[in-house]
Amino acid sequence: MAKKKAATKKVVKKAVKKVAKKKVVKKAKTKRKPNAAFMKPMKISSALAPVVGDKPIPRTEVTKKLWQYIKKNGLQDKVNRRMINADANLKAVFGGKGKVSMFEMTKLVNKHLS
Repeated sequence: MAKKKAATKKVVKKAVKKVAKKKVVKKAKTKRKPNAAFMKPMKISSALAPVVGDKPIPRTEVTKKLWQYIKKNGLQDKVNRRMINADANLKAVFGGKGKVSMFEMTKLVNKHLS
């Protein structure tokens, strides 16, 4: 019985040594490339042009400029910050709605990009 215990201990020690010897190979970190679809310049509709300009720009820039416009003119609702109060320029973009949530806003703005 003592020989069996000694034999099993040797097997366990060998297995532990094999696991310990294996090296973990780390992947080299690569810089993430932006999706080409987001960087493609989009045509701006005439309704959206007064807010973000009329030159073709990528979707990401449209969103940035839209938020700059909203913050500059104080159009974000004071109580519920997720709601945007539309002025005359934004009402045309939002389809005549006076208040729009920021999540619905992106959906409505996409209709003005081609």
